[in-house]
Amino acid sequence: MIQKSFRGHRVRKKLQEDGPPKFLEELQDISLVEGSAARIEGRLGGFPDPTVTWYKDGQEIKEGPRYNIVFEEPDVCALVIRNTTSSDVGTYTCKAYNQFGDAFDSAKITIDVPAKIEKGPPNQSCKKGSVITLKAVVSGNPEPMVGWAKDGDDIDEDDRVFYDIDNDVTILTIKNATKKDSGKYEVYVENDHGFDHSFSRVDVK
Repeated sequence: MIQKSFRGHRVRKKLQEDGPPKFLEELQDISLVEGSAARIEGRLGGFPDPTVTWYKDGQEIKEGPRYNIVFEEPDVCALVIRNTTSSDVGTYTCKAYNQFGDAFDSAKITIDVPAKIEKGPPNQSCKKGSVITLKAVVSGNPEPMVGWAKDGDDIDEDDRVFYDIDNDVTILTIKNATKKDSGKYEVYVENDHGFDHSFSRVDVK
């Protein structure tokens, strides 16, 4: 029985034509929630069976507690990443090669992260006529919407009171401060996966 099985395996292999690796099904970009598992897979042909190496942003991936390289019959190759974090965002490349040539394909991973205030503005005390700046560091993917409010009401921007957003930083600027600018300020962020806010007290004397 052992000899028969072995011969059958050899015959099946001989029916395949020698040739370089070829992706029969390309890798697909994926987007997922932080903390979940990611699986990038494709179908790969070629004989003799190609050797497969995976890369992230050009750096070779080694198997470990979070990374698992999977081969499934007849022609599936996959990379599984456990407990994904924002550091896993990037371009992943599968390279396959044998004595007849090589082939490679790439896919991107994006991580959906709930909107968050990483660092809120501190309380401030200032004099009349001064310039007030309230700064917050925010995060999230997709990029969150950002807003500012004073005493529960959204701030209407003008030439004196306005806010800017630059990458992960938002700054509220109040020029020529008056006592009416004293109050409780709120910065808030929101995306499809979450909402967060932070408060700051401003006193103008």
